[in-house]
Amino acid sequence: MSNPNLLVLATGGTIAGSADSATRHDYRPGQIGIDDFLARIEELGIPANLTGKQIANIGSENMTPAIWRDLHRAAVTAIGDPVCDGIIITHGTDTVEETAFVLDVTLPTSKPVVLVGAMRPATAVGYDGLRNFANAMRVASDPDAAGRGVLVVMGDRVFAARDIRKNRTRGTDAFAGFPRDAVGLVTPSALDWFGAPWRMDETARFDFSADLPDVPVLFIHAGITPEYVDRLVTTETRGIIVCGVGEGNMPDSVRERLIRLAQGGLRVVRASRLGEGLVDREPEDDANGFVAARALNPAKARILLQLLIAAGISDPAAIQSEFDRR
Repeated sequence: MSNPNLLVLATGGTIAGSADSATRHDYRPGQIGIDDFLARIEELGIPANLTGKQIANIGSENMTPAIWRDLHRAAVTAIGDPVCDGIIITHGTDTVEETAFVLDVTLPTSKPVVLVGAMRPATAVGYDGLRNFANAMRVASDPDAAGRGVLVVMGDRVFAARDIRKNRTRGTDAFAGFPRDAVGLVTPSALDWFGAPWRMDETARFDFSADLPDVPVLFIHAGITPEYVDRLVTTETRGIIVCGVGEGNMPDSVRERLIRLAQGGLRVVRASRLGEGLVDREPEDDANGFVAARALNPAKARILLQLLIAAGISDPAAIQSEFDRR
């Protein structure tokens, strides 16, 4: 059996980061280029043919829709290439869940697409990047990884893009999934899936657009007033994500302001600021013109709403139907 052909799209992040000392906490992300990184991977002797392409070399806090566009184009080309068996994207951990989600809903599911990062830079004691990448190679090489949407590999676990959330700032077990936890366990020598693929041969759910509408996130906290809403909403704003307390809750005064805006055409989605926040519809949502984010966190809810508005979907009921599918 021939070795798999994998395309590696590099965007930087901690996995490509370095510091002046192996024990320093501070470091510079995105310092190692894809050629140098793949040379280190080749020393591991893993049977695979790797081709690298540098898309960006940044800390993922600097991720932009323009970089998403370049990633999307490269991934679409690779998916259509019969020689390519799978795609790996190296990425910083701070926004990996957002990049994974936007690709998940704008790419077909016919080939494995796997994002991978590291919690420690390449110069650190206990660097986790090489093992994570070796695990990502195992996943991207497995034909059974297709049909599961975009995946993220971190800490010997495989997560679906819809579920993955970064919930710790330190440690190699920084990621979890909600409402599902990991969909598989992986090591460089073994891969176990929890169930069969659930999105076999799906086309892209949405067209990709780098020209996304303005959709800010309103963080709800004690003492917030309607004026906070006014500072976020401009004439260009098409929607707003409420990062609510509890199950997408907010003070009555803020709710009244958002109801008036929703009646004027602004799309309002209630999400939760909690790490495991499931937001169901309230009886008043229909009259208010609000949408419930369900299991999507505010960052992913924002991306989905932007894509929906960009696709010309503006009716709250139609938007709710798309959130219910996630």
